[in-house]
Amino acid sequence: MASLFTVVALLAVLSGGLCEEKTFLQRAGAAFSGRHYKSMLSVKNGEQFGNWTWPEMCPDQFFAVGFSIRVESNQYGADDTALNGIRLICAKDGNRSFLYSIESHTGYFGDWSNPQYCPSGVLTSFQIRVEPHQGLFGDDTAMNNIKFRCSSNPTLEGPGMDWGEYGHWSQECLDGGICGIETKMEEYQYGLDDSSLNDVRFHCCAKPQQRWKLDRENCT
Repeated sequence: MASLFTVVALLAVLSGGLCEEKTFLQRAGAAFSGRHYKSMLSVKNGEQFGNWTWPEMCPDQFFAVGFSIRVESNQYGADDTALNGIRLICAKDGNRSFLYSIESHTGYFGDWSNPQYCPSGVLTSFQIRVEPHQGLFGDDTAMNNIKFRCSSNPTLEGPGMDWGEYGHWSQECLDGGICGIETKMEEYQYGLDDSSLNDVRFHCCAKPQQRWKLDRENCT
């Protein structure tokens, strides 16, 4: 009888493993940078250091549904850089079993956070927390954190640092969502003051009209 219970338990474990839904995440990089986009989202409180780098785009018909950030923790007297990178997670038609990630240029300091996702819908607007320039002998950190708003209304905030203040929200992606990212990055300063990520802007793509019509019909 004991051996029978053992076999049943083993089969239950195996069947549970077979039925478990797996998620595949693939780095898209600049492979889809030629994707057509409708508009660009930006804000006015980004900082001045560095240059705009290359864009990275979700594949066609994929939109950003989540994100993670690369953050350097408080260095307690040493050079702080705070937010170093933003990674968008792209999905197609609400299917989150196969995902792509895009991030443009990122800094070299800190660790990536666990991804946060919209409960439904896509990312449509953003807001950034920025510490203003600290002067000639100050320690500049520039971008410290970011918030996103989902099309389903929830607001997601990254686990960033607390220096500086949030500025105004960007405009909103209408009839679609965020589909690309481009960062303004100060390159490594080799022992001088690093600020890393200074600003970011996001691309908006429209969803195909036929898909929007089907979605509305399904909701009635």
